[in-house]
Amino acid sequence: MTQHHHPVRYEQDGGVVILTLNEPTTRNAISPAIVRALVEYTERINADLSVGCVILTGAGKGFSSGGNVKQMKERTGLFGGSPADIRRSYQQGIQRIPLAMYALEAPSIAAVNGAAVGAGCDLASMCDMRIAARSATFAESFLRVGLVSGDGGAWFLPRAVGMSKACEMTFTGDFVEAEEALRIGLVSKVVDDDKLLDEAMALARRIAAQPVHSLRLTKRLLRDSQHVGLATALEMASAMQALAQHTKDQHEAVLAFSEKREPKFERR
Repeated sequence: MTQHHHPVRYEQDGGVVILTLNEPTTRNAISPAIVRALVEYTERINADLSVGCVILTGAGKGFSSGGNVKQMKERTGLFGGSPADIRRSYQQGIQRIPLAMYALEAPSIAAVNGAAVGAGCDLASMCDMRIAARSATFAESFLRVGLVSGDGGAWFLPRAVGMSKACEMTFTGDFVEAEEALRIGLVSKVVDDDKLLDEAMALARRIAAQPVHSLRLTKRLLRDSQHVGLATALEMASAMQALAQHTKDQHEAVLAFSEKREPKFERR
């Protein structure tokens, strides 16, 4: 019996969901099937308060090789049709990923297990945190094939590494090794290849142990505070604080803290 192939594997371990890009023969190039699966899974996670953190990783040797070069050459798929067709195919296709990742309520960690190239580099930068295996490499490589970053990389990458480094990576298309990625803040940790998922899980479990309503509100506050005025950010913070303070879990967190014991959260 052949097992049904899933373009993205969905596994839950306690409060942590691991999403694994699962098309290793293309080094997890972003296919329409991967787009559909990621969008569907982010919506599923948003509706499921048992999920406290998400790890995104790749099956096989690469994290994601980005766009399909064969289709570029043949001018098919995302690269086929009139300019109006191409614009629509981006909006109906790969651009659904940045919108879905941005709307993901649970904190996300990219566990970068190999090359993250072009749209794959951007996908890693769409996560809230990144941990790299020693063999991981990153390249914002669109100009190598004469393209702009069509999937939101121009928005996400400067937020991850700052404008100067984002410009350098984008204008050269150069590969960034794991150690340099750590130095420039693209990743927060580099670990041995065989320890990558253990390290990502350890971090994810610590995050997933937080009270879920307060955690998801906190992520939204951090995210939206990046591009509103201070007064608006403070108004959001006070409204969210009022919500958080009326959850049972927030009261339990304070009791546990003052009684020096582990909290028992009920997700309410």
